[in-house]
Amino acid sequence: MEKAPFAQKIGDILKTPLPKASEVLAEGREIAAGIEIGRTAFFEKMDVSSETEYKRRCIAEGRVMYHCHIGMSTWEDTARSLREIYKVSQRCGFVQDRAGLCLDRRMGLPSNHRGNVPAETGPMLDSLEQWLDVGRAAPIQPHMGDFMIGFPASTENTVNALRAGVTTIGNLSQFFAHEVPLWRDHLGTTLETARAVAVLGALREKGTLFHSYLDDGFGALFVDSATVAGWAMLERYIVEDLFGAKLAHCMGGLITDPVKRSGWIFALDAIHEHDCIGSMFFGDTLSFTADFATSRGVVSEYMLWDIMTQLTCPTGHGLLSIPVTEAIRVPSVDEIIDAQIFARRIEKSARRMLPLFDLSPARKFAERVVANGKKVFDAALAGLKEAGVDIADPLQMLFVLKVLGPSAFEAAFGAGSPDEAYAHGRKPVIPNDVFENSEALVAQHLVLFALDSSRKVLRGKKILLASTDVHEHALFVLNRLLGAAGAEVVNMGPECNPDEIAERAAILRPNALLVSTHNGMALEYAHRLLGEMTERNLDTAVVFGGVLNQKVDGEEMPVDVSDELRKLNIEVAGGIEEIVALAGDLWG
Repeated sequence: MEKAPFAQKIGDILKTPLPKASEVLAEGREIAAGIEIGRTAFFEKMDVSSETEYKRRCIAEGRVMYHCHIGMSTWEDTARSLREIYKVSQRCGFVQDRAGLCLDRRMGLPSNHRGNVPAETGPMLDSLEQWLDVGRAAPIQPHMGDFMIGFPASTENTVNALRAGVTTIGNLSQFFAHEVPLWRDHLGTTLETARAVAVLGALREKGTLFHSYLDDGFGALFVDSATVAGWAMLERYIVEDLFGAKLAHCMGGLITDPVKRSGWIFALDAIHEHDCIGSMFFGDTLSFTADFATSRGVVSEYMLWDIMTQLTCPTGHGLLSIPVTEAIRVPSVDEIIDAQIFARRIEKSARRMLPLFDLSPARKFAERVVANGKKVFDAALAGLKEAGVDIADPLQMLFVLKVLGPSAFEAAFGAGSPDEAYAHGRKPVIPNDVFENSEALVAQHLVLFALDSSRKVLRGKKILLASTDVHEHALFVLNRLLGAAGAEVVNMGPECNPDEIAERAAILRPNALLVSTHNGMALEYAHRLLGEMTERNLDTAVVFGGVLNQKVDGEEMPVDVSDELRKLNIEVAGGIEEIVALAGDLWG
């Protein structure tokens, strides 16, 4: 009898030979034995030996922790900004508990591969002295959540981070959903990731935490919150039961509903059996606009809910007050400081309001999402085992799930009933906010794309969609809208390299390439893409959208390069509605 499609897919994945997990874990433990975890300036000031110890202290004392995100173009500028944040916090009388370092995505590559890859937003750490300075720059505990574990340089980055005193390191969710530029080796990445997680497992009693930002991985790509909850349980099973490390979950960036934001803290606490030690809880980025006053109102609302939830259900999550400028560019240090001061003022209101506030709807959401998530988790373990996966082998579990992908996972194990009218073939039980937001954007612009004039210029046109990074929600929306207008759309998905786009375009010969970018490398990426197209004699119209900036030597933050892109004959789309006008001008 022919195998079912899911079992066949798992069988194909399992054809890749993997080494014994016991050998990889032993290598990790051996590496861990030679690591002395550094003492940061923050540890010295607070008299703790790890961020875990400090988080447990905050939980016991009912104190809310705060997180800021920072990553200027160079490490020197970033270090100066950290010192400035600390100086202002001392003057204003508050503790800046932690800072997430937004490093260049090239940090995920082995050091000898970084030189030939386009620079992106954030600093590089190019020397041992810079690594050690991470913990010494200011008495603010550094957090490394991006492009550390989960990438080809997982082990070397983990060793360097621990020696610098960074004890919360990520990002498991990025392992499943991200790729570093110009790298396609799932097996090698899996081995490096497993080895690094084994290091954290061996040092768990010394307070190491393995960070996983669910909104940066499959959690953002599922349509059902119940699937996200089940996935969180699966991540915990792999990290804690199979690797022996301690997992710290993070969420928030793609959650707009305040009841859900609050409810997810209660849910994570239950998923971690009431020993939840969170990394941070991200701010609501979905609701931000270019109108700073509106965005300031967004920050006020979500911070109020986040703080009251931490006071009710303390989990040690560092709360993030996002600078309102983040919707359009990398925030300056002054804007980061302003957001932190604003958060402390919100806390005063939250503490006064808490006795009058009813969080029971959030608790009900948590109960519902956890109950349905448990069904997803149980179904996943049973289904993977039945398909031939050794669910007690952490290496095999990591590799299979990474290659399987979010769509196949949710289609096979999601809580909702099968329904081909929905993404991933299931009607969601508890639709997540990013899915609902994307559907709302489609509905908002559908009238424009359904006009006869729009259909006239788009009908029958072949359009290739791609993203330079993990952000793919714009692709989802454009795919739906262009398809509704009669265009033939090929969606390559996220994290496409220039040669991959050009190669696909050479085969398909589309009328236009629509490229979404976000990570401070728009101009260099454009040059590489045009070079690859020239090699293949392609003269296809190219449109760039998203955050069109570029990391430039001598500049503290990436600069807008829209005009430079236009000089290369690349069209710039400032919004979805401009696509129709561009189609009429370029492809009509």
